[in-house]
Amino acid sequence: MNYRDDKYGNKLSILGFGCMRFPQKLGKIDMDETQREIITAVQGGVNYFDTAYIYPGSEAALGTILEKNQLRDRVYIATKLPHYLIRSIQSAEKLFNEELTRLRTDHIDYYLMHMLTDIQTWERLKALGIEDWLEEKKKSGAIRQVGFSYHGNSDMFCRLVDAYDWDFCQIQYNYMDEHSQAGRRGLHYANGKGLPVIIMEPLRGGKLVTNLPEDAKKIFASHPVQHSPAQWSFRWLWDQPEVTCVLSGMNSNEMVLDNINTASTCAAGDLTPEDNAMLRRVVQAINARMKVGCTGCGYCMPCPKGVDIPGTFAAYNRRFSEGKFRALVDYAMCTAMRKDSTAASNCVGCGKCEQHCPQHIQIRTQLKNASKELEVPIYKLARKIVTWFKIF
Repeated sequence: MNYRDDKYGNKLSILGFGCMRFPQKLGKIDMDETQREIITAVQGGVNYFDTAYIYPGSEAALGTILEKNQLRDRVYIATKLPHYLIRSIQSAEKLFNEELTRLRTDHIDYYLMHMLTDIQTWERLKALGIEDWLEEKKKSGAIRQVGFSYHGNSDMFCRLVDAYDWDFCQIQYNYMDEHSQAGRRGLHYANGKGLPVIIMEPLRGGKLVTNLPEDAKKIFASHPVQHSPAQWSFRWLWDQPEVTCVLSGMNSNEMVLDNINTASTCAAGDLTPEDNAMLRRVVQAINARMKVGCTGCGYCMPCPKGVDIPGTFAAYNRRFSEGKFRALVDYAMCTAMRKDSTAASNCVGCGKCEQHCPQHIQIRTQLKNASKELEVPIYKLARKIVTWFKIF
C-alpha cells in the first residue's frame, strides 16, 4: 500500500474504504461479509474508513467490526455531522455523541460537515456557535481533524476553503468530472492552501465501469497498456500528487483485493502522455452521448440570477448518459440543497452567459430544456423541504 501525508504528517493510505455501500443480505448489512472485507482491507494496508450519520447502519457496523477484531487503533475513522438536521449546538452534541456510541470509540479522527453546500449554510452554522463547538471538541481530543464534503462548482468550493481553518476536505472528482464539480481547479486550490483532499465518486457510482459506451470500451481494449476501466480511473487520480486518498465503496472481497493491488503498484507521475491521451478519447466517447457540449470551464459564470450553469449542464448530460436517478441527485445537490436556489428555472434570459461561452452554446435554450427534464415533481418537493428547513 502507498501512503500520502495529511496536514499534520499522518500517513493515509491512498485507498480509503467508503462505507456507504456495505454488502447487503435480506435487506440488511451482511455483517459476516462486511467483516471479511474490512479485515482484508486493513491487512492490505487500508487505514482510512469513511462513513456518515445518515448511511443506514454503516456507523454501527463499522464500530462493531473494528471493536470485535481490535482494529480501532490501526485505522482512522472519518464520519460526518448532518448539519442540515441540526437547529442548535445542543442537537449537534446529541448527534455527535450518538455517533461515538455507534462507532464504539471515544474520538473521531476526521470529522466532516456533510455536504456543505455554500457560504450561507456555513454562516448559519457559525451563528449557532459551530466554530466554538468544534474548537472545544478538538481541544478535548474528541475530534482530531475537521473538514467538509462538497458537491457543487469550483467557485463556491474555493470560497468555502477560505471560510474556515479546515484540516482537510472531500470532493467528487474523476476523469469525467475534471472540469465540473470542484474539479481540478478546486483540487489545486485546496492543495495550495495546504489541505489534504479526499476523493469520492472515483467511478461515478460505478458508471465508469458498468455503463461505458462501446466506443469507450474499444479505446481501452486497443491501448498498448492494459488495465481494467476501474484501474484506469484510480490510476488517473493517483497520478496527481494533490490527491491524498481515494474512497472506494467496495462491496466484495475481490474488489478489495483488486483495489489494494492497484494502490500498491502506482504512484504520482506514472501515467504517460499516451495514457492521458487515451483517457481523453474515452471522455470524448462518453461525451458523444451528451446533450450539451459544456466543458465546465465556467466562463459563463457568475450568473446574475445565481444559476449554476455548469452544474446544471453536468446533471442534464448525466441524465442521458447514466439515467434519471443519478442526474436528479446531482441536480438537487448543486441547486436545491443550497441556502439560495441555483436552479435553471431562475434564468431570466438576459444572455450575459452566452457572450462568454467559448463553446458557443445556446445556454438560455438549453437551460429551459434542462429545467423541463430535471425540475420534476420530486425535485420540486425537495426544494420545498429545503425551503422549510431554511426558516429554522
